[in-house]
Amino acid sequence: MVQLDLMNITKYYPGCVANQDVSLRVERGEIHALLGENGAGKSTLMKIIYGIVKPDEGRMIWEGVPVIVRGAAHARELGIGMVFQHFSLFETLTVAENIALSLPKDQVKSVSVLKQRIIEVSEHYGMKLDPDRYVHTLSIGEQQRVEIVRCLLQDVKLLILDEPTSVLTPQEVQTLFKTLHQLADEGCSILFISHKLDEVIALCDGATILRGGQVSGHCSPKDSTAEELARMMVGDDTPLTENYEKTSGGEPFLRIKSLSYRSDDPFAAALKKIDLDVRAGEILGIAGVAGNGQEELLNLISGEATSAKKSVWLGGDAVGHLGPRQRRALGLGFVPEERLGRGAVPDMALAENALLTAYQSGLSRRGWIFSKQVKDYARQIIERFNVKASGIQAQAKSLSGGNLQKYIIGREILQNPKLLVCSHPTWGVDIGAAILIRHALIALRDEGAAILVVSEDIDELYGISDRICAICDGELSPVADTREVSINQLGQWMAGNFSAPDSLPDTQSVEAKP
Repeated sequence: MVQLDLMNITKYYPGCVANQDVSLRVERGEIHALLGENGAGKSTLMKIIYGIVKPDEGRMIWEGVPVIVRGAAHARELGIGMVFQHFSLFETLTVAENIALSLPKDQVKSVSVLKQRIIEVSEHYGMKLDPDRYVHTLSIGEQQRVEIVRCLLQDVKLLILDEPTSVLTPQEVQTLFKTLHQLADEGCSILFISHKLDEVIALCDGATILRGGQVSGHCSPKDSTAEELARMMVGDDTPLTENYEKTSGGEPFLRIKSLSYRSDDPFAAALKKIDLDVRAGEILGIAGVAGNGQEELLNLISGEATSAKKSVWLGGDAVGHLGPRQRRALGLGFVPEERLGRGAVPDMALAENALLTAYQSGLSRRGWIFSKQVKDYARQIIERFNVKASGIQAQAKSLSGGNLQKYIIGREILQNPKLLVCSHPTWGVDIGAAILIRHALIALRDEGAAILVVSEDIDELYGISDRICAICDGELSPVADTREVSINQLGQWMAGNFSAPDSLPDTQSVEAKP
């Protein structure tokens, strides 16, 4: 039985065609992948299914009946649930309150019962949540858990997942896959959007590939290779892999000495005697499961939180007491994990977003803004980093996640920072964009910059990091050359077992991955 049938869906936006004659069919109980580059039209198509966007042409057949979805509430009534890549949560509400807002009233008769259901479901699927925690206290990975659990609490017939594994550990991914297989066995259809092609091959029964808003192919992922899928996504002109030489770096530029910190937030991780050096001309990677102190450490490096004066050093300057502006003046660039809200202001134009952090780079003086320089700077980012946007006046929220990420990283790199700190630099971006971002980081490293990358993507860390370590419960593991650290050893570090040997025999070590 066909659960969903899209026929010749077309959607126009000013300056572009997001979807053109897109047809897609999902059988009942099928796990179907939707693949494509950032900006290929995947998110628009999913929003059409979920009723947020109305198509200009085409038809949607739901359970054999033509239907016009009037909005997200109507979609949920039909049995369609969606987990967005950019979360739709109210930060000032608790986990339980956010979940209650999306549930029918007859399912929220008792708040205590709802809280107990949240605890049971989240623990059962390995995504433990405290229903009384406020969303603004959660890490980005924990916020995604709220989105997934919110859908699991609904009686869905079609579950749409937009990059659901981006901030999950490999163990959590396997747990999620078991859940999805169980849902499919029970008759629930699943639309799965991911740039992790190995996951698509392992999980999905069928796939539809979009390129430039049009369908470029259909296939069975299990009968295809990752390279074949990638070629349908990006064409023949984009390189799919790159190998980067490891370096030893020079003198430390970022130094953290005996840094201990406890936030006023009762749910934040406490940092315990962190010692860390990041050398000029190297990339140092920090692995870890969300919520183990990454956010607190990054806030203390960026200046969003302050510490003892001599706990954080940039070059020869003690900066623990300084704010973000003073640290940027000393050469700090920063890419936060949350693109919309922290990395960019959603309703502001790209040109205005460039000014937010680059105002000290010749774009303003004594409160006066140089409009021409700001516009030229924004155009330079778009051209150099291949950002797909209608122009410099496009709102940040109008860009796909990957294109906004390229813009934010480009904005920081063009300031020629002496230290660039990146959190999840390629989270949710396509193969081509990920290679472009990684190449830009390597190029900046080779120009002598110190780079710190915090990520839950282990393959990414092995690919670009010269040295690597892990953080668990606010403590930092030993730091070692990436080539000397096996995945098993890194996994032990991520679990808090820092007594593992600093190096393993060559037969157990892991080669750097592209």
